[in-house]
Amino acid sequence: MSESPAPVHGYIDVVFSDRPQQVVSINELPFLIGRGRESGNHLAIDDLRISRKCAAISAGPSGICIEDRGQLNGIFVNGKPTSAGILADGDRIRLGIDDGCQLVFRMQSEAQTQEEVVTKLRSLLGSLGGDSADDLKALRLLLEATSLLHSQLPLESVLAAMLDHAIVITHADRGMLLEPDASGVLQVRVARGRDGESFAPETMNPSRSVLGQAMELESAVINEDLRLADRNLQSAYSVVVQLLRSAAVIPLYGAPRGQASSPMEAPRRQLLGALYLDSRRTTTFSALDRQILDALGAQAASILDNARLLERERERQRLEQELSIARQIQQALVPQGLQDYPHLAVTGIHRPCHEVGGDYFDVFTLPDGRIAIMISDVAGKGLGAALLTTMLQGALSGMTLGVEPVKVFYHLNSFLCDRAAVGRYATMFFGLLDQDGGLEFVRASHPSPLLLRRGEVSELYSGGSFPIGLVEQASFKAERIQLEPGDTLLLYTDGVTEAEDRDRNLFGAGRLKEAVSRHKDSSLAELQAGILSAVERFAEGASQSDDITLLVVRYQRPEDGTARTETQSPGGMQLPV
Repeated sequence: MSESPAPVHGYIDVVFSDRPQQVVSINELPFLIGRGRESGNHLAIDDLRISRKCAAISAGPSGICIEDRGQLNGIFVNGKPTSAGILADGDRIRLGIDDGCQLVFRMQSEAQTQEEVVTKLRSLLGSLGGDSADDLKALRLLLEATSLLHSQLPLESVLAAMLDHAIVITHADRGMLLEPDASGVLQVRVARGRDGESFAPETMNPSRSVLGQAMELESAVINEDLRLADRNLQSAYSVVVQLLRSAAVIPLYGAPRGQASSPMEAPRRQLLGALYLDSRRTTTFSALDRQILDALGAQAASILDNARLLERERERQRLEQELSIARQIQQALVPQGLQDYPHLAVTGIHRPCHEVGGDYFDVFTLPDGRIAIMISDVAGKGLGAALLTTMLQGALSGMTLGVEPVKVFYHLNSFLCDRAAVGRYATMFFGLLDQDGGLEFVRASHPSPLLLRRGEVSELYSGGSFPIGLVEQASFKAERIQLEPGDTLLLYTDGVTEAEDRDRNLFGAGRLKEAVSRHKDSSLAELQAGILSAVERFAEGASQSDDITLLVVRYQRPEDGTARTETQSPGGMQLPV
């Protein structure tokens, strides 16, 4: 019978050579790794060196396993090529032959955690020489509290149980757990009494003077008799009114994160909250009591830190789910299967650099038989650009009602300029192609399409124009050219020419023309693939910083034969039409 692995708390350190390190929790198995989230990856790495379906971490009969799911040039664990194998804490995973991105697997089982805690507590008791019944009782209580802190109970129940144990150990009248609010002021989250009763947090009035003293010292403060404390503390309003005689505060700090402000200074710890105990009686704390409180505080800080990280992870997952839905909607709006045209062949691809993007292309028929071809690029990236892109698409669909393109451009420009708070503008190219090859087009500061004619590559137009939504007085006009049979138009967004290599050099219009010329006798699919390949080779694995969109159109007269229509999904897969 196979042995099931113990429950684990795992995460991945994502270490880049040219980017900040990331920490990603492993919340479910199998845990998928690859480029982009459209393939269902839990760890999505925006790097062209990483395959879309790269690797998976899953539970096997002997432990946690990693499996190669199609990474280019394979995966390596601790420098050795691996198709499938068991992972151990600290294993370094390299994806492909390039060491620009490495993954460090971290794992600690529940049993290991408990064993370490028990060992430390036994060491603590042994160092104090304590073997009295009271000491053993206190140790047992702490072990129970530690076990609760690492249980799967709801967080509020765990924190309440922790306070109950702290009250029993210290013989306090009440205990509170405080957390900082948005402004950094400590507020009561959980409050308990000596008989295990719960108090409404808003009715609690912990001594702010004692709390302030602990925060200032950044260490535990224990006052066994407040009558012997300094005069300011003795006369504090909360101490006098509530007749307090003893109090203890243990600040709770998370593990240091981020970088120090200077090489000589340690990273600043993050205040997670405070454990507060008080009584109307004087209390004598033994050395063991004090160290148990410190140990209990450390455990409480750990559970709060983990809860905060889990909350952030859940919020991140919620946002990613919403972005994934937005991506699905945007992908559905991008043409997925263009209809056949007797005088036109088309292929197109859209690769957003984030979940959603600001690029868009479309091809559709007008009532008079002309074919509309368009491409646009909204300034900026992400969700804001995607929202405006969707709005522009809806407005441009009005062309099918016979509205003149120039009028639509003026209307869109006025609409966006009147709403300056949107803070976005867009470049656009819109063309209408008739069966005789006449192309009427309107442009709004978009890069000129490239014209491939008889093996020569040139720009369709020169000179500047205004984008839509930037200048209220902008003017737009219709221009016209005559296409010849076999002419190919390449419409693109600046994410192609502004693709960067590792040294921040741009791909540029010159390299784009070379790539087009190199495939002058190729099919549209081969031409498009050749351009994308040229960009990827130039980038050498550098992350994509802008959306990449291509729309390739080839004109031929109807009597020359029915043209072939091609389109590709955002992932680059050929779709049947």
